[in-house]
Amino acid sequence: HLALRTRLPPAQGLTTYYSNLHRDWCWGDEENRASFDLVADALGPCDAQTLLVLGSGGGRLAYDVHMGLAPAHTVALDINPLLVLATRQVMRGEVLTLHEFPLAPRRLADVAVARKLAAPAAITPGFFNVLGDGLRAPFAAQAFDAVLTPWFVDIVAEDPAVLARRINALLRPGGRWVIFGSLALTGADPAQRLSIEELAATIADAGFAEPAVVEASLPYMSSPVSRHGRREGVITLTAVKRKRIAQPARHSALPEWLVQAKQSVPLLPGFQTQAATTRIYAFIMGMIDGQRSVADMAALMEQQRLMPRAEAEIAIRDFLIKMYDESQAAAGL
Repeated sequence: HLALRTRLPPAQGLTTYYSNLHRDWCWGDEENRASFDLVADALGPCDAQTLLVLGSGGGRLAYDVHMGLAPAHTVALDINPLLVLATRQVMRGEVLTLHEFPLAPRRLADVAVARKLAAPAAITPGFFNVLGDGLRAPFAAQAFDAVLTPWFVDIVAEDPAVLARRINALLRPGGRWVIFGSLALTGADPAQRLSIEELAATIADAGFAEPAVVEASLPYMSSPVSRHGRREGVITLTAVKRKRIAQPARHSALPEWLVQAKQSVPLLPGFQTQAATTRIYAFIMGMIDGQRSVADMAALMEQQRLMPRAEAEIAIRDFLIKMYDESQAAAGL
């Protein structure tokens, strides 16, 4: 991963989207049909000979588009190896047996349910599953007639303006970008949590014509064995590339001083703050001897001129509450 300048998303794991496999290939027919209909309308009569699906997830939407609209080549890319390898087997016509673990089981028998995951038919030629990072997509510039990003734009940790330029670089002139999903942008930077109007304007600034926006409501992750499930308000946004613009620098998930082991580690302000905090926490832990009270510890911190007694007592109590909660959780209490 370091050599490729990529990184698995910190907030995701191998099984983060495990339930998507069951929806896509077992019980999610209503949601799958509704999603395909919206995307098919956005792509229009598919004259796209090469289609890229970035963030293909469980793979069903990419499968339905390839089977229903018949582009010559469909490339489905995802960063999760479990999803890529599982969907590859299912699309070949194999039946995959996996257990579903619903968030809120309806009955005791629903805690772990053996499922048979299968595609309606084996995928037709021209479909390719690719394991890769959508922010460092391993494709030549202007390689695709259409790019579909389902539930992707609001998940990746990149400025939407930069992402729009990356998509522009992948499309041929006149190519079509279809965004599908809830588009509830939740980036760490509040300035990047765009409204749909702001996102449309941002995309237009990245070399696309004014996007068309369609809103709809559809069932979402409504497993028959779970008490969880909802209807989701989704957006299908379609933008046509009208001009080529400067491509952004390649995405790098980590700074060079982390990739190159011999580069100096910078003394960042955040590191300095964390170092000071860690020293204080270590001092507090060192004071725990089974005899001292919170008040005793606060008095010691004041003697060491770390902080005033009143502030120290609050800080110690907050820290010990956190430590206690973590110890209880680890013990399963």
